[in-house]
Amino acid sequence: MAVRLIVLAAGKGTRMKSAMPKVLHCLAGKPLLAHVLDTGATLDPASITVVVGHEAEQVKQTITHPVHWALQSEQLGTGHAVREGMDAIEDDDTVLITYGDVPLTRASTYQALLDVCSGKSIGLLTLMMEDPTGYGRILREGGAVVGVVEQKDATQDQLGIHEVNAGVVSIKGGSLRSLLSRISNKNAQGEYYLTDIHELAVKEGLAVTAVHPQDAWEVDGVNSRSQLARLERLHQAHLAQALMATGVTLADPARIDIRGTLATGTDVVIDANCIFEGDCVLGSNVHVGPNCLISGSRVADDTTILANCVLEKAEVGSNATVGPFARLRPGTVTDDGIRIGNFVETKNARIGSGSKINHLSYVGDAVLGKQVNVGAGTITCNYDGANKHQTTIEDGAFIGSNTALVAPVVVSAGATVGAGSTITHRASADKLTLTRAKQTEIEHWVRPVKKKS
Repeated sequence: MAVRLIVLAAGKGTRMKSAMPKVLHCLAGKPLLAHVLDTGATLDPASITVVVGHEAEQVKQTITHPVHWALQSEQLGTGHAVREGMDAIEDDDTVLITYGDVPLTRASTYQALLDVCSGKSIGLLTLMMEDPTGYGRILREGGAVVGVVEQKDATQDQLGIHEVNAGVVSIKGGSLRSLLSRISNKNAQGEYYLTDIHELAVKEGLAVTAVHPQDAWEVDGVNSRSQLARLERLHQAHLAQALMATGVTLADPARIDIRGTLATGTDVVIDANCIFEGDCVLGSNVHVGPNCLISGSRVADDTTILANCVLEKAEVGSNATVGPFARLRPGTVTDDGIRIGNFVETKNARIGSGSKINHLSYVGDAVLGKQVNVGAGTITCNYDGANKHQTTIEDGAFIGSNTALVAPVVVSAGATVGAGSTITHRASADKLTLTRAKQTEIEHWVRPVKKKS
């Protein structure tokens, strides 16, 4: 017996007002469908089949998970969509049917559905709603579920029912195949409803066992931009609470976005309006100032990232200070005790311990040794219009302000480069190197003035 998932992801999502398929809109930096597939994968299923329709090729190209694809070329209802995804299903399989636009269902809720599924019982996810408008209603007789009626087909009395269908089903493959063959499209929408299998199942002697999610938001789907925004804030609030439970201090839990993973050590402090993308790691005693974007980066212990910094696939050592207004681009790797100050940009740069780049500089395709000082306005001229070249600045070198280092070039250990220099050849160790035009004063020079009109 194998567990197999069928994920319905064929809809257009008209209310999203978008050319992009609904299931590719992102929540916490990841497509809605990817959230469902990640959770589904934790159940260790034998296979996952995703039923696509609208912009099917775009969905296939975006989603990298190992899934089987099935095409629903015509949108004829959920029952028809499941029928299109049955190729991999054997009669003794346990099938879980869920939706690509319902991203936050817990794995434990899926597992509860699987646990009640047998040759004699179907699992159905339901919940009680104060306002059930728009949802199919659960029909019961003597306390037992006997069917589901869609709102458009419900009688006035049935519209008063507050238990609603969340749509997720667990069922044996053989039962599913048999029931799908007998549903019809004689209803208000002219579609093949998956929900019709429940009444048929009861008539055949199968029980429909209702399972309830721990929280109502687990079954919230995304049909509009406003619903997507609401789920985003809900999800981010849960992530913030989880961070604080591990000991992280958040200046404002409502103003942090995690669009990937964030691993932290002890006594981490994160100020307001920070965004973390991809896989990020903050060591112990790290402080992150307000308005920072940290993407796919690692920050070691006892380091401070000041306000308004951007770190992109960078690694910062311990006991360091970065910012404010610094940008560390991909390939930036620092040793311990460095200082990267305001309006400094680095890219593909290795920066040795104790080195400082304090102000208004660009250091790209460079290797800096230990205890290097880079003055304000310094530029490593790494690009000749066709190729990138490396600048090497060895231990203890001092680079004066407003210097251009034209790569490939080496500044030797202990060298001093005078302010305003353009360095095109090796600067020798322990010497002062400078290139500077002679200062000239022009006698009897008169500053121009505007002509009178």
